[in-house]
Amino acid sequence: MQSESLLYYFTGPYYHRGRGLTEHLGAALILGGSLLTARGIPCSGEGDLKNCVAMTVLDRLGAGGSYTEIYAMDFVDGFVLMGHDGPAHLAISARRPVLQGLSLYHGKAGRGVSVEFSVRTGPVTILGLTQTADGRLQFLVAEGESLPGPILRIGNTNSRIQFPLGPAAFMDAWCAHGPTHHVALGLGAHADEIVKLGALSGIPTARVC
Repeated sequence: MQSESLLYYFTGPYYHRGRGLTEHLGAALILGGSLLTARGIPCSGEGDLKNCVAMTVLDRLGAGGSYTEIYAMDFVDGFVLMGHDGPAHLAISARRPVLQGLSLYHGKAGRGVSVEFSVRTGPVTILGLTQTADGRLQFLVAEGESLPGPILRIGNTNSRIQFPLGPAAFMDAWCAHGPTHHVALGLGAHADEIVKLGALSGIPTARVC
């Protein structure tokens, strides 16, 4: 990992309350982290260093590699709503990102801006890094499709991701591997490549769907 990634990993949340320069620096983290992520230096806003590794893998595969988590499940239309306040990767966005002020946004009061992307529609891959029962690192990967349609307008990047298993079965299968709640989101179908990478590097891979 490059040292810049570790710097952003340890520096805390973007909706920061502090004094003077400390507050201004804390408030700029999510925007700065997104710019660095787009340059191939993955950044974490909530201390999940393993997810920086997953972001790096998808970035090197040319897929992007954006910081993402599961928000909700839609059982009527059959998709999982996924996104995050960042750091986001410019490569996944269908349009120019929107910066949202955070004096009060999605329940949090503070300073700074959040980066809101519109994820391109089409095939996507999510990649997490978890561990096996004996403590070894493990890739956890699934392929789905980013769908068009309305999303939550809360200042965060959002996407409607449909997996072949359906929302409930997918969540059961995914969570059976003990993941953290963060994943890297990239464009395109890359599960086969990740399985091969795992085999070459000695990292077991669990593929869902």
